[in-house]
Amino acid sequence: MKNVMILTGAGQIGMAIARRMGYGMKIVIGDKKSENAQAISKIMNEAGFDTVAMEMDFSSRESIRALIAQGQKHGPITMLVNAAGVSPSQAPIEAILKVDLYGTAVLLEEASKVIAPGGVGVTISSQSGHRMPALTPKEDEQLACTPTEELLNLDILKPENIRDTLHAYQLAKRCNEKRVMAESVKWGEKGARVNSISHGIIVTPLALDEFNGPRGDFYKNMFAKCPAGRPGTADEVANVAELLMSDKGAFITGADFLIDGGATASYFYGPLKPQN
Repeated sequence: MKNVMILTGAGQIGMAIARRMGYGMKIVIGDKKSENAQAISKIMNEAGFDTVAMEMDFSSRESIRALIAQGQKHGPITMLVNAAGVSPSQAPIEAILKVDLYGTAVLLEEASKVIAPGGVGVTISSQSGHRMPALTPKEDEQLACTPTEELLNLDILKPENIRDTLHAYQLAKRCNEKRVMAESVKWGEKGARVNSISHGIIVTPLALDEFNGPRGDFYKNMFAKCPAGRPGTADEVANVAELLMSDKGAFITGADFLIDGGATASYFYGPLKPQN
């Protein structure tokens, strides 16, 4: 038996974190596309890691439970890395809400039931959650605490109240942040911790889709005019995850870390500020 890491989302960021934290563990990789999970599994196994790939539907509680059950066959689940999601250029509003918002909420909830004492989780959110105007305290509490199966019935998440896929994505990521806060209380009862990372433009295949999509110029302008003057790398996200998931982060839980090269700062107080 080994300690087990559950990794959802077979992409560059998830793999970077798994490589940083997953040595000596059994890593169970779940992705909607079986071929993606298999590809990341192969790369990692050939680098000396011990991984197994699974197809999973992140919008299905049953599928998420099956992934966790697969992990439990190998030992206690001590780490969760949630890097699954779809971007505004990849999916319609309903899919973004079902995967990025509902799926994350279900995963956090199901993982809280099985996470081992001393366990840690990190969920990958986005700077987008920091861009939209502040919600009311009541709306924030609804996103944080509404029973998972009722989440998508909230007025704020009804399709007629959502402008476009970017707005849906922003709401999903705001919900991720609030959900992590609320779940951290439940995880704490198990002696475990969970946090989120809201990253900016990170060069990955998904980001390259965005660069070449309808909002490509918007994204290129964003990293050109942020203080860092460049996009980030998956390994820089892994640097933050390493802090949060190691003993050095033992006093950090229920928190969200913004790592975006200063793009959000520039959006509010610099050259990226929208001109009305």
